[in-house]
Amino acid sequence: MTSAAPPAANPPLPREVIVLGWVSFFADVSSEMVYPLLPLFVVGALGGSTVALGWVEGVATAVVAVLTAWAGWRSDRVRRRVPYVRAGYGLPVIGKAVLASATVWPMVLIGRTIDRVGKGLRSSPRDALLAEHAGPAQRGRAFGLHRAMDSAGAMVGVLLAVALTWWFGRDPDRDPTDSLRIVLFIAAGLGVISFALTWLVREPAGAEAREPMSANRTERPAPPPALGRRYLVTIALFGVFALANSSDTFLVLRAGERGLPVWQAMLAYALFNLVYTVASYPAGALSDRWGRWRVIATGWVIYAAVYVGFALTGRAGIWPLFAAYGLYAALTDGVGKALIADLAPKTRRGTALGLFYLVQGGATMVASLVAGLLWKHHGPGAPFWFGAGGAVVALLGVPLIARFDLRPAATGATARDQAGAPPR
Repeated sequence: MTSAAPPAANPPLPREVIVLGWVSFFADVSSEMVYPLLPLFVVGALGGSTVALGWVEGVATAVVAVLTAWAGWRSDRVRRRVPYVRAGYGLPVIGKAVLASATVWPMVLIGRTIDRVGKGLRSSPRDALLAEHAGPAQRGRAFGLHRAMDSAGAMVGVLLAVALTWWFGRDPDRDPTDSLRIVLFIAAGLGVISFALTWLVREPAGAEAREPMSANRTERPAPPPALGRRYLVTIALFGVFALANSSDTFLVLRAGERGLPVWQAMLAYALFNLVYTVASYPAGALSDRWGRWRVIATGWVIYAAVYVGFALTGRAGIWPLFAAYGLYAALTDGVGKALIADLAPKTRRGTALGLFYLVQGGATMVASLVAGLLWKHHGPGAPFWFGAGGAVVALLGVPLIARFDLRPAATGATARDQAGAPPR
């Protein structure tokens, strides 16, 4: 009898992973045309303060955190992810249109909040879809590819915003604020592409919607499995780090404060996304072999060094610091989500990812508000010293948990995950 051929060492990633990558690519083309312009629009064009900027980003982050937790839990309950993904990529189109129409900074807050409601609805159901379509042995690659596509879209969006800002800024008679508004409206229009692509996304094979219990049935469904101590300690440690990680808009604002004109500050942010794009997939693949925590801890060390650099550097140092910041993001973002997916039971994966976002988002909201206050009252370098110190505190906790999780994810996957992986 002829034996079956051995499985490929690196089987191709499932179709849904690729489609979700393109969805995120076009969403970030739209979003990152807006993001680096936001501090310039709020503080420069509308006359808001850095505290106002902190409120805009802090409230937006909190909205994402709360809704991501709810959407993850709810998608577990109804056993459907795709409707949340579609709504989540549609609402930002409306939010960006409101933001572009703003004449005072509270209108920016409203538009940004609508945009972030969409992100909150989509993030944990989308990440749960990625984890369910990709098995434990290729989960790092799946999340790495998704983050690479996401950051590639961000880089394209930033470069497109730079080109459009330069093009409209050539006319000396044009109000610079009007130029910014035109770019923001174009960004809203491009978000439609991402929303359209969500209609190509399907639920995992074998997924069935939960049926409502009929009136004559008395049996109760089995209680969901516990998330477990390792999961809870892990998200607590990520929350400690997030308290040091304020909004990236403060990095762009720092670049402008150090003397970079608008287009150069945006190009520096594009450099961050370039490095992030190039390094994300290798970082995810490395975490499949080397272990998630080793990769994450390396990224946190780089983060602390980068924030010290932003506290001390002059204009010339901005460029290499943004590049190093891209490496930090590649080593931690997708890998962190893969780690959470590894630790969570399949039937509670949306909830687990949602709680992860909730803890990180709440902590980041606090970090952004603190950064705005520190900048205003203690100078531009103070938020970065605070961020570097907080990252060091988080790093001190890594040896306490990582000794249980240093093995590669493929061999460390739980039996529940392996038994419950959806057929492909």
